[in-house]
Amino acid sequence: MASKIFYVFLLFLAHSQPCALVNGDATLIKNTCKNTKYYDLCFSSLKSSPSSQKTDPKSLATIMLGIGIANATSTSSYLSSQFLSTINDTTLKRVLKECAHKYTYAGEALQASAEDLANEVYDFAYMHVTAASDYPNACHNLFKVHPGLVYPSEVALREDGLKHICDVALGIIDNLSW
Repeated sequence: MASKIFYVFLLFLAHSQPCALVNGDATLIKNTCKNTKYYDLCFSSLKSSPSSQKTDPKSLATIMLGIGIANATSTSSYLSSQFLSTINDTTLKRVLKECAHKYTYAGEALQASAEDLANEVYDFAYMHVTAASDYPNACHNLFKVHPGLVYPSEVALREDGLKHICDVALGIIDNLSW
């Protein structure tokens, strides 16, 4: 249900702010996104950001990191709301709480990467994004350790989303001058 509301909200934003969808430097964004694993995600994310107008590749990487931070924060909040709800299974509550922490750590790693980019320490920026991309695996693995627990499909979607965002950021960072 929450994912449907989120997608409806995104559609609303897309239709209510048409000028925001044409702000970015299309040529720079296209050229930058060609070097990423998920071109469509990269292009649509950067093109819809008002911050992408008259920018450079390093700034585009920073925008993607911001999108990743928002995703990780949203997922952590979602998971926190789940273990605070009426779930009676103490093991599931414990796993959800630990998963919420993993996504918080992912957001912190992405924030560290943004700081590294600002300081032009690209190898550390890359390392922090790689770490952020791996935190969802730790959450998924927690469910594997407890055979009676089912990995929620909503969390699986969010896991894939964060990993794809991180892959795009890595593709952009990889092409910055080292």
